[in-house]
Amino acid sequence: MAQDEEGTRLAGSSRPAGVDARLLGPIPDDEQVTATLVLRRRGVAPDAVAMAGQVLDAQHVAERFGADPDDVQAVLAAMAAASIDVVQVDAATRRIRVAGPAAAMNSVFGIRLQRCRDGAYSYRHFDDDLTVPPALADIVVAVLGLDDRPQARAHSRRVDAAAISYAPPQVGEIYDFPPGTDGTGQRLAIIELGGGYETSDLTDYFAGLGVPTPAVSAVGVDGAANAPGQSTDSDGEVMLDIEVAGSLAPGVGIVMYFAPNTDAGFLDAIAEASKATPAPTAMSISWGQSEDQWTPQARTAMDQALADAVLRGTTVTASAGDSGSSDGGSGTTPHVDFPASSPHALGCGGTSLTSAADETVWNDGASGGATGGGVSDTFAVPSWQAAAGVPVRAVSGGTPGRGVPDVAGNADPQTGYRVRVDGQDAVFGGTSAVAPLWAALICRLAQRTGRPFGLLQPAIYGGAGAGSVAAGFRDITSGSNGAYAAAAGWDACTGLGVPVGTALLTALTG
Repeated sequence: MAQDEEGTRLAGSSRPAGVDARLLGPIPDDEQVTATLVLRRRGVAPDAVAMAGQVLDAQHVAERFGADPDDVQAVLAAMAAASIDVVQVDAATRRIRVAGPAAAMNSVFGIRLQRCRDGAYSYRHFDDDLTVPPALADIVVAVLGLDDRPQARAHSRRVDAAAISYAPPQVGEIYDFPPGTDGTGQRLAIIELGGGYETSDLTDYFAGLGVPTPAVSAVGVDGAANAPGQSTDSDGEVMLDIEVAGSLAPGVGIVMYFAPNTDAGFLDAIAEASKATPAPTAMSISWGQSEDQWTPQARTAMDQALADAVLRGTTVTASAGDSGSSDGGSGTTPHVDFPASSPHALGCGGTSLTSAADETVWNDGASGGATGGGVSDTFAVPSWQAAAGVPVRAVSGGTPGRGVPDVAGNADPQTGYRVRVDGQDAVFGGTSAVAPLWAALICRLAQRTGRPFGLLQPAIYGGAGAGSVAAGFRDITSGSNGAYAAAAGWDACTGLGVPVGTALLTALTG
């Protein structure tokens, strides 16, 4: 951190206003503002623990990797001196939630909050990197939520008429999900940043499939809640997640975490899910945004939260995006989607599943969508991916980076999933469907093996060199997502390929 005259600058904490945004003026001094402060991790980085496959309970994660009590007290003292209220202290996940008038927030963080309007929504914004009081230098690593613009988008797409559509269990049969398993005894956390579900829709949907209705509950984070009926698109995302996961693993207990669509809300939802007891076997995330649309402080805080989940034995599945290799950015420069690009998430790409014998990379063009994938500009190549043949970055001097995705599954809306949303039947696709599909498979594999997997990648990449097919996968070798083409072995369109469930079970137990 750089030292300013009145505080310590937190590098990478600001984000430019949107290209089409208009500044409306300063936030009134008395307007109440909330934020999440993220504290530094106590102890060494946890990757060695995750790589070794160790699973820790919540207490041990808190003791080894939570916030130091002295750091917590320093933050509490600084907030009290600034007349800012402390709403929540969670040392285990290194988060302190605060609230106060805009004038106090401006003063303690060295910023000037302004109101912006971009299209149909307005948000708070500040121009320069924020500062923290000198006493908090190196203690506070991120302050999220002061800029409260929508952070992520849902990676789902609805079509009015699909050439081919499937009930999710049909896709599970094509992918040879292990028979005799349904996820019983496992818990699945699903992160949502909008929308909601109607219990009556779930009852009707699963009854129509002849599948037991899974247990579904909702947890509200930062004031959000299960709120169906406001938008068919956002409700469609929620129902796609539940109905894909629930019909493929009806024995699993599904816990929905609803949070505001801000960087603070996204982080807080993941942190709340990661500390749950019992720990989720899998966490499914169908929301994301191009890496360059995140502040560095937010990416780092999110990645650390995902690492905490992995330590509990949770495998995090994240959709790789629906806008091809550009990930919706301007121009042709490739970008990858975060959090799928986190080395602590299993990035999930998309295919077009015409039949069990005909599956290609999903790419329906600019208007129809295509699977995300490419090379991270932020994260280095993980050790377990070093031999997979990941190309160098398109930018950043052509240096190596983390390859996305890791795995794939059916995502093309034209070969999409039949779901029920707001009392109506519909067909949805997108890599949003692939994250819960893989989460359901992981729950069924964990049921059979009797153990969670946490960071799954070291096991599935093991022994798979460049151009070779990994055990438990069917390689996809046809198609492209724009800048990258499918090829033998790992590629930046469909990763290692689509699952062959029974073979993957054998590989994980062998």
